[in-house]
Amino acid sequence: MTWLSLIFAGLFEVVGVMGITQVNQKPSFRSFAVLIGGFSLSFFLLSFAMRDIPMGTAYAVWTGIGTVGSALVGMLFYGEAKDKLRILCIAVVIIAVAGLKLVA
Repeated sequence: MTWLSLIFAGLFEVVGVMGITQVNQKPSFRSFAVLIGGFSLSFFLLSFAMRDIPMGTAYAVWTGIGTVGSALVGMLFYGEAKDKLRILCIAVVIIAVAGLKLVA
């Protein structure tokens, strides 16, 4: 259950980052709600996951999910570069996060 919480914490971090983008593009109540709600849920779930998962592993997995998720959202919805080197770096982050899960 804690690993599932950690995965959702990372996904809600991506929601928070999307909220930052929305606030920068067009500030509104909705965009601020997405930003605050996304990060609030993310931190809550991260803190829950850290009850059973070691801090270093939990934080690395959380930031890895947030990094990869934000990069993918940027490429798919915000026109960011999709070059091969960037995709390779994203794959390396995914492999590193999976490795942490295997040893934790």
